[in-house]
Amino acid sequence: MCKTKMAINATNPNSTPRTTQTPTRTTSSSSSSKPTRAISLSNKTKTPSLSDNPSTSYATTTGSTGFQLSTDTSTSSPTSLTSLRGTLPDNPNIYDFSEIRSATNNFLSKRYSSSTPCWRCTLRNADVIVFQRKSRTKLQTSQLRELLSVVCRSHHVSFIKLLGISISGEYIYLVYEFVNGANLSDCLRNSRNVHFTVLSTWISRMQVATDLAHGLDYIHNKTGLNINFVHNHIKSSAIIVTEPDFNARVCHFGAAQLCGEAVEENEIDTKKVGEITEEPRSKELRSSIVQFEGVRGYMSPEFQATGVATQKSDVYAFGVVILELLTGEEPLKFKFDEKSRDFVRISVIATARAVVEGGDGGVEGKLRRWVDRRLKDSFPVDVAEKLTRVALDCVHVDPDMRPNMGRVAGKISTLYLQSKKWSDNMKLPDMSFSLAPR
Repeated sequence: MCKTKMAINATNPNSTPRTTQTPTRTTSSSSSSKPTRAISLSNKTKTPSLSDNPSTSYATTTGSTGFQLSTDTSTSSPTSLTSLRGTLPDNPNIYDFSEIRSATNNFLSKRYSSSTPCWRCTLRNADVIVFQRKSRTKLQTSQLRELLSVVCRSHHVSFIKLLGISISGEYIYLVYEFVNGANLSDCLRNSRNVHFTVLSTWISRMQVATDLAHGLDYIHNKTGLNINFVHNHIKSSAIIVTEPDFNARVCHFGAAQLCGEAVEENEIDTKKVGEITEEPRSKELRSSIVQFEGVRGYMSPEFQATGVATQKSDVYAFGVVILELLTGEEPLKFKFDEKSRDFVRISVIATARAVVEGGDGGVEGKLRRWVDRRLKDSFPVDVAEKLTRVALDCVHVDPDMRPNMGRVAGKISTLYLQSKKWSDNMKLPDMSFSLAPR
């Protein structure tokens, strides 16, 4: 499998792939195929369409002649048609259950993960990973196909592509492309050597944070489809870190919609009594959400109360992951207290607040002791403090106080640029030495 591309341009994380469509304006038959292939590599956030925003695609052409020239080139050149076809998304697959059983050796093959029922296998000549999940809602085949086509129409380099699904009884089998790499949880916490991490530099962690922020921003705000996507599975074990540039890719995109886990925010009533609580509108909804699953440490207060997954609960989980990146610690851990002779729960959110909001001592000193020591105190303190505050905004107890992912992605992109500048300044200049006599 080919290596994954950078989710963002290393020199300009704020740039969006939509501004890189100019190669389609070339009319030379000798160069029409290569620029078009470049689009397929850099423009994964938007499905190409002949009627989609032509003013952007033909920004430098003027009048009807410009449009006609490009159209003639595309229709007259077989190479251009082939290249254009390569940029279009594949049709979603609804696999027969017998195909899933055969590919997984009747589910007797070794599971790829010990925590989630999933199998790596070959399906229709593709290297895939199959996840088994319970379906919360019963959908007709036509509804399922329509929803699947909507999910598969979304493409972004920061999440793993859904190829298709299969259904058997109460279970739905989600088939994703397989991506080589390791999940973020294993990268941060090596069970064989607690003192080792592949994310040993500040810039590598900022790369993961930026990729994740832009991917989640795309899911929430930039798909261009008439559906409010909710991920509902943001956690460090569901983020794949790839080599050589430590790019991050999010797993399980579309699972919440296809399994019936996501609920529109206007379908629930919010009643604030003390802390944040939400009550579902109907008994049917209440009976279904108690079956929803969450991961301890990543669940927002309102999600714990109702099980209703929203974009705001996604933002909360994202903030927890950022705090994991900063500290290398799990979201929740238990420590034995000698005085009370009992186990005390320690939250990464609570320790972060104590660092930036505590009154005793300077923030810089506390921050240096709090950030992962495996970074060897080599990080820009001002950027780390700002990133911590962004994460704490994301995990605010009141969902209405949490920022939109578009705003978060913009802030983290700025912090990435500052980190890149700091990293470049920290590099030693090239020097040559000679032992020969002068």
